[in-house]
Amino acid sequence: MRNPQLNAHGELNHLLSIDGLPRDVITHILDTASSFLEVSDRDVKKVPLLRGKSVFNVFFENSTRTRTTFEIAAKRLSADVINLDVARSSTAKGETLLDTVDNLVAMHADMFVVRHAASGAPYLIAEHLHRTGRDDVHVVNAGDGRHAHPTQGLLDMYTIRHYKQDFANLTVAIVGDILHSRVARSDIHALTTLGAAEVRAVGPQTLLPTDVERMGVRVCHDLREGVRDCDVIIMLRLQNERMNGALLPSAREYFNCYGLTPEVLALARPDAIVMHPGPMNRGVEIDSDVADGPQAVILSQVSFGIAVRMAVMSILAGN
Repeated sequence: MRNPQLNAHGELNHLLSIDGLPRDVITHILDTASSFLEVSDRDVKKVPLLRGKSVFNVFFENSTRTRTTFEIAAKRLSADVINLDVARSSTAKGETLLDTVDNLVAMHADMFVVRHAASGAPYLIAEHLHRTGRDDVHVVNAGDGRHAHPTQGLLDMYTIRHYKQDFANLTVAIVGDILHSRVARSDIHALTTLGAAEVRAVGPQTLLPTDVERMGVRVCHDLREGVRDCDVIIMLRLQNERMNGALLPSAREYFNCYGLTPEVLALARPDAIVMHPGPMNRGVEIDSDVADGPQAVILSQVSFGIAVRMAVMSILAGN
């Protein structure tokens, strides 16, 4: 069966999900990102790898942070970047997703960075490009519904590798609203592929997928049990915009049961790192003393994210 992410030579042609990516492809992306880190420290923060290429940020769903980091990454690669708020333009007038794609291809797009509320939308675009003979146009999934957010998963893996070097002996806790989190799914796929010793899914039963154990994780409903002796803790926000009905009594009660405080963090290993994909809700899933404390690497995630997205786009463009 054809892997829609890889070309005929087994090279990365689209980044749609971490699920299905071979370990060596993930490692290649992380290694390539390392070479781009020093670009941010230069006086002129540019390399010419995507000069003459057009990258279209096609966001059907709002996201300031993700779109901005993709834009910075593409511009540092010297690409021409076009930001489209298509949810308020073409599709609002009745144009279909694939008609929008065809029109942008006609404008000589080389790469689409796509965020969409519907799971599978980037796959649909990639398959359409393949059927119409446009495998030279690449698709990067910047988040689709509850399904996947592969570049966030990759930058999380880069962050973990930066601070912990190796995945083999790591215990990682992913805490919070895993049910609605595409980041959690991408992180779980990446961690299991890279050989983490144990991945724990921590949260109330209402916020965990019913079949999450099949992904190779250990389920914990008690926060203290979930973070005990962990090397890495990844906190997730409550995604109220994706919840149908009330799944929790209140934000205050959620914090009392699942908020990461200094007292709870003390149960993890002394050198444990705390991560968060953002945006962060202080006093809901994380205490400010933890978010601003020495074990938090949240701002490093943002910095590493630019290098990781540069790596993904340069690899897709054949550089």
